[in-house]
Amino acid sequence: MYAFGVGGHKRRQVRASRHSSCGRTAATPTGAASSCFAMTSYSYRQSSSTSSFGGMGGGSMRFGAGGAFRAPSIHGGSGGRGVSVSSARFVSSSSGGYGGGYGGALATSDGLLAGNEKLTMQNLNDRLASYLEKVRALEEANGDLEVKIRDWYQKQGPGPARDYSHYFKTIEDLRDQILGATIENSKIVLQIDNARLAADDFRTKFETEQALRMSVEADINGLRRVLDELTLARTDLEMQIEGLKEELAYLKKNHEEEMSVLKGQVGGQVSVEVDSAPGIDLAKILSDMRSQYEVIAEKNRKDAEAWFISQTEELNREVAGHTEQLQISKTEVTDLRRTLQGLEIELQSQLSMKAALEGTLAETEARFGAQLAQIQALISGIEAQLSDVRADTERQNQEYQHLMDIKTRLEQEIATYRNLLEGQDAYFNDLSLAKAL
Repeated sequence: MYAFGVGGHKRRQVRASRHSSCGRTAATPTGAASSCFAMTSYSYRQSSSTSSFGGMGGGSMRFGAGGAFRAPSIHGGSGGRGVSVSSARFVSSSSGGYGGGYGGALATSDGLLAGNEKLTMQNLNDRLASYLEKVRALEEANGDLEVKIRDWYQKQGPGPARDYSHYFKTIEDLRDQILGATIENSKIVLQIDNARLAADDFRTKFETEQALRMSVEADINGLRRVLDELTLARTDLEMQIEGLKEELAYLKKNHEEEMSVLKGQVGGQVSVEVDSAPGIDLAKILSDMRSQYEVIAEKNRKDAEAWFISQTEELNREVAGHTEQLQISKTEVTDLRRTLQGLEIELQSQLSMKAALEGTLAETEARFGAQLAQIQALISGIEAQLSDVRADTERQNQEYQHLMDIKTRLEQEIATYRNLLEGQDAYFNDLSLAKAL
């Protein structure tokens, strides 16, 4: 025997929402119109319904079904270009369970959607027709708004452009003045640079000429000393020549005196001879004496000339030697001066290099000093952490030793309890054996 029972509850819910948006654009030269967008969406939800059927015997069966249906959504574009209709998914979920009991009932549930689909689609078609009417109305409104916007932009557009042509000449003049001032400033800067370079060149030339002047003055002082020596030598030679001249005059004077004495003697003899008979040939004697004195005078003259020539040649040789030595000294001084200038330049470069290296060294020392300070601080922090770790390790070791002691004592207590329990078990065993006996 079967018993049939139906119990159900059905709930429908239809939601309609409409979203419309209209985008506006200003009037463009190409006459492109703005687009208007409207959307209406409908949602239909079918609630779950349950049906129960009574069964037989001591069993019951239940089926549960739940269904959800969402109506399609319609999007319409402006200008009659296209309308797209998209239908939503129909999702149906069912769940069933079977359970045993003593009442003997059968239960089932199912969604009752097939009978209402036609009514729902008719409602949706009506709404679509009204939506298309509204779309056409909105398109007409869009056209009116576009015309109004175009008119408004034409009225509110920019006014006639102002004439700034009379300012262009002033602007060009000012630009020319600015360009001229810039060029003049560049020329002045170039002249300043040229003057600075010329001043540096003149300073270098002045230093070079000053060094040359000092070297020439040193050479002149040396030549003055040589000139003084030569003047002294010349004075000595002139004095020697004067002495020789005086000696020659003295010899000539003595010769003339001797000649006058001899002439007087010869004149006296002539007067004597007048009174006496003719004797010695005085003319021959005088000629012999004259020849002898002439030979002596010629010899003295030649000796004086030879001595003078020898002294002059020796003096010339000394002057030539001194001149050559002076030229060699000048060459050596010039070479030494060039070497000195090169050494001074090298010294300046070495000093500059030294200053640069000292600056680099100071910077390096400062940088590495800062790094060293950071490292020292880091080392100090690590040492402090190490001390903390060591202290923590000591503390943990002490705690470990304490825990090991506790463990040892606990093991001893456990062993004691085990012995006691074993003894108690042995006692109870003995007692049970005794009772059994």
